[in-house]
Formats: sequence, C-alpha cells, structure tokens
Amino acid sequence: MLELGDFVMTHLAYGLYLVISVGMTIWVARALSSNGDVFLIRCFGQDRELAASTNRLLVIGFYLVNLGFISYRLNDWHVDTVSLIPEIGSRVGISLLVLGFMHFFNMLMIARFGRAVAAWANDQEAAIAEGRHPAPSGPADHRA
Repeated sequence: MLELGDFVMTHLAYGLYLVISVGMTIWVARALSSNGDVFLIRCFGQDRELAASTNRLLVIGFYLVNLGFISYRLNDWHVDTVSLIPEIGSRVGISLLVLGFMHFFNMLMIARFGRAVAAWANDQEAAIAEGRHPAPSGPADHRA
C-alpha cells in the first residue's frame, strides 16, 4: 500500500508524463503533417489528393500508436521525490525514440511504395473513366 507521499508523487509523475508526452505527440503530429505534404506529393507522383488522404491516415495512425504506447507506459511506477525527474525523463525519452523509429519506418515505406500506389490508383481511375471494370490487381503489381 502506498503512503500518502508516495501516492502524491506517483500521481504527480503520471500527470507530468501525460502532459509532456501527449503535448509532444500533438506537436510532432502537426509538424509532420504540415511539413510532409511535399514529400508525399512527390512520392505519389504529384497526386495531391492521394498525398492528402495518406497524410490524414498517417496522422490518425500516429496518434493511435503513440497514445496507446504512452498509455501502456503508465504501468508499474514507483517514484519518490528523488526519482521523479529521472523516471519521467526516461519514459518520455523512450516514447520519443519509438516516435522517431516509427516516423523513419513510415518514410521508408512511403518512399518505397508511394509511386506504385499512385500508378495503381491512376490505373483504377482510368478504367472507371473509360467505363471498364478495374483490374483486381493491387499496388504491388506496379512496383518499379
């Protein structure tokens, strides 16, 4: 059972961790979303609509994964006045590392498959415009 001082410190740590982590997640998501447009447009062969749609989906996924990870990290804290700052710093740092790795993985995958997805989407739109049924192929069939 926690003593009153430990209870207060633990909940203070939870609050600080959540405010810092959620705040940084929101800031990073907004920065990536607003600055990632040019990258996505180029990766998707100048298809602005596909790039904007992908950008929105990436932001949603970014929030879900990061807020889920942040929530998961709330487990099993035992802090006191001495370990409060190191504990929060360690947990925020690990959250930032996960954010960074996830971001670079997403960029790698988009750069690798973006043009294939754009070519596939263009083929689908052309088939519909010509009145034919789009082929059941997927973006993997358009890789260079």
